[in-house]
Amino acid sequence: VLELLRAVQRGSEDRKRSLSRLRWALQNKETQQKFVRLDGSIRTLIGIFTSSLAAMQMEAARCLHELSHSSDPAVAEACLPVTSYLLTYLSGHSVEFMELCLYTLGNLVVESEAVRKQLLPQGIIPVLASCIQSPHEAVLEGLGYVLSQLLQAKEAPTEIIPLVLDSVLPQHMLRLVCSGLKAGIGAAVEFAWCLHYIICSHTANAALLSLGALPALTSLLLDLASEIPQDAPEGLELLVCPVLRCLSNLLAEETGCEVQIQDERLLIALFLILQCFLQQHPFIVQECLWLLNNLTADEPFFCSALLSLDLLPALLQLLPCSQMASVLVLTVLCNIAEKGPAYCQQLHRQPALPLLLPTLALPDPEVVGQCLELLHLLFLHWPEAAADFVTQGGHRALEQHQSTPELQERARALLDMVGQPLGASAFSPCHATLSAFS
Repeated sequence: VLELLRAVQRGSEDRKRSLSRLRWALQNKETQQKFVRLDGSIRTLIGIFTSSLAAMQMEAARCLHELSHSSDPAVAEACLPVTSYLLTYLSGHSVEFMELCLYTLGNLVVESEAVRKQLLPQGIIPVLASCIQSPHEAVLEGLGYVLSQLLQAKEAPTEIIPLVLDSVLPQHMLRLVCSGLKAGIGAAVEFAWCLHYIICSHTANAALLSLGALPALTSLLLDLASEIPQDAPEGLELLVCPVLRCLSNLLAEETGCEVQIQDERLLIALFLILQCFLQQHPFIVQECLWLLNNLTADEPFFCSALLSLDLLPALLQLLPCSQMASVLVLTVLCNIAEKGPAYCQQLHRQPALPLLLPTLALPDPEVVGQCLELLHLLFLHWPEAAADFVTQGGHRALEQHQSTPELQERARALLDMVGQPLGASAFSPCHATLSAFS
């Protein structure tokens, strides 16, 4: 490495070849650490990076990019002098060169708070805001990567997100996400995660709602679902996931925003997505169920639509998918049952009770507890369900849980209700909206 550095410093005829060999050497973690400790190493790279020789500039940029991959904060901090040049070169250069600069910046901000603190006063947010109108997908994807790394920093809610909100970035991010596949799925995915990180900070949701984020993301989800029956593009699930999370978290806010999207097509879209990704990408099931819970938590519209569109059998089929899926399916059913007798009557007409009996036999207290909550609501609002439950041997399933500390009180209360269907109970309804994973 020292020989390569000396060859580069001497400016010999094979300087470009030496830089190229150095780039390959810098893929090694120990080499990265040794290189930044060599006297004049970073200064030499910056000198070539800022020269007027395009081919040499590109090789130096590639070397800096390899250094930026280091997980050692000391390496990132050794690169501090190059940050202002990286920002400068985000305008007026080749697409490939801009892309390299963006990913180098993104890698550096991940590892070093010192780099982030230097980049903010250097004006990284205004520079990124000027880049977001680029027509090049590669530039937009790199820009999304830098932003997503910045927005995940621990200081993002207080120091970075306010600057982002004061710029044109939010509306352009929303536009690029909602253009979906037209702008390129890679860029749309990056900006969807950016919106997710902003929403999870809970400091910007009013601003995003005022930009029409809720109807825009809903419309996008409908468009994405419409792609599924045809030839779904590769990587579609990577965009669906953050879009679902954004909608879930916006709905979890106490803003009354759910009334803006009373559109039953959203439920159809959710179940199309569930059906498409159930086998190959089961993590999407959980995301869909988080959103379905938040749609049905307070607003009767989606509870009624779920029943009238005959989607309940499809929902019940998800019960055995996973522990989290079971809890969320049962929570959605509780949201419906909590709405009163008419809803419980319709749940009773569906084959819900026979599916709940095996659920009661599961060893997971959280799943069983949510199942007990659902039975309580059904028995309370529709006593005929209690009678059927006994006929099917349900009381024996309840008796098994009388000795389980966290379940025994509720199991005994249900046994009392089975004997006296209209009796008092020790339950409280569970229908709160849930924030998706942050």
